[in-house]
Amino acid sequence: MNPQTQMGVMRKRFASVCSSSSAEEDSAGLYDSAPISASDPPSDQEHPYASLLCCHSVQDSLLSSNSSFTRYRGILNWIIILLVLTHAHLFLENFIQHGFLIDVKKVFQHLIEDNCNWPCVSLILGANVFAVTALLLERSQEKGMLSPTNGHCLHLANLGLLLLFPAAVIVHEPTTSTGGAFFSLWFYTVLGMKLYSYQEANHWYRQAHLTDADKDQNGCVAPKAHSEHLTYQDLYYFLLAPTLCYQRDFPCTPKVNINKLLHRLLEMVIVIQIMVGIIQQWIEPIFQRSENSFSSMDITMRVEHLVGLVAPTHFLWLLFFFLNHSYLNFCAELLRFGDRRFYGDWWNATTLTTFWRNWNIPFQKWCHRHVYTQLVEKNVPSSQAELLVFLTSAAICEYMIALPLHSCRLWIFLVMVFQLLVAVFLRDYFQGNYGNCLVWLCLLLGPPLAVITYFHDYYISLRHQISSSPLASDHRLPSRVCLQPQ
Repeated sequence: MNPQTQMGVMRKRFASVCSSSSAEEDSAGLYDSAPISASDPPSDQEHPYASLLCCHSVQDSLLSSNSSFTRYRGILNWIIILLVLTHAHLFLENFIQHGFLIDVKKVFQHLIEDNCNWPCVSLILGANVFAVTALLLERSQEKGMLSPTNGHCLHLANLGLLLLFPAAVIVHEPTTSTGGAFFSLWFYTVLGMKLYSYQEANHWYRQAHLTDADKDQNGCVAPKAHSEHLTYQDLYYFLLAPTLCYQRDFPCTPKVNINKLLHRLLEMVIVIQIMVGIIQQWIEPIFQRSENSFSSMDITMRVEHLVGLVAPTHFLWLLFFFLNHSYLNFCAELLRFGDRRFYGDWWNATTLTTFWRNWNIPFQKWCHRHVYTQLVEKNVPSSQAELLVFLTSAAICEYMIALPLHSCRLWIFLVMVFQLLVAVFLRDYFQGNYGNCLVWLCLLLGPPLAVITYFHDYYISLRHQISSSPLASDHRLPSRVCLQPQ
């Protein structure tokens, strides 16, 4: 073979080598030459430098948007280590500057203070009146003593009084503690949603019972007795169960697992201690550096305080989520309640809408079952129904925070509305990992930070009251707080 023919065969062989798939190279880890045609001379089927002369192929950089690379575990570990070291430095600096401020006795002294918590205990005990009233109304409708229309109106009146009663006590009773007011308002709000679901579901059961009775007259099916479910045991099981939607015959587990029960209880104790430590050691010193409320600060001071509160507020919010997880599973295990899907994988949400649907599934089920579905049945467009559900949840959050602190500035409501605008207008631009980053950014700078601003202003107002009092011996806040700012 002459030199020109040999060079042509080599070019052909090298071109065949370079056209091999890069995916096969990555998976095999070898750079093999392409097969040689059988017509080539046997001595020229393999060139010793064929795999070395061609080492490039078409492929994207790993961190580019076109790359399908997803193995970022090393970067995640680096971020975790960096966050731990950064916050360890913040904790150390806090201890050096302020000393050890955690005092669990203050919390217990506040909880067992009789003068502050008797109104809250009375509120909790008085809630039984509204629950028993709902049961009696259902029994009266089951027996035919009340028409469906009159029964529904009486139910709504009972629910209206249930929502107004704790608000009136919190506003007009000055000895109500702030923590007790929060717990009472949360308790009555949950009770109101449960009782609304109770009367709605029983109304649907009665409608199904009448339908079955009509079928029985035609010889199709036999009607079943439903009055046996209208008992105190059935009602109070539902009120204690970790759900907001009523149904008869909840799914139950075979037995109570004592190990799981004790595990959840230990989790709650530990998480509460950590939350108290973050509040006393980290958040309260930031509050103490301020003399004015957020509404009276200049923009620079507002940004400085908000940046300082982002990390502890976010940690507190995450701990609150885990506390909620432990508490709901504790109640479910104690009552052998079977449906324990209380949340989805909201941390992987790529849109704020997905996050809202997975953050609190019991509340989401209640809103879909008793608000969204009812609005759609009344010919309300689905988009408007979703908007009304969201605005209702935002108003409930504002109500449950603003009322116990006697301060309504609509910060939480406006922040949630702003998040809605972000979800609507930016969902087409932030998708996948970028959408998940946007969700986490909104969680860092969203409602949790708005909630902490309410507590900041309440703390400042209370400190001004105590410092201006002639009985105050020093400027430190007492362990017991019963007075409300005017």
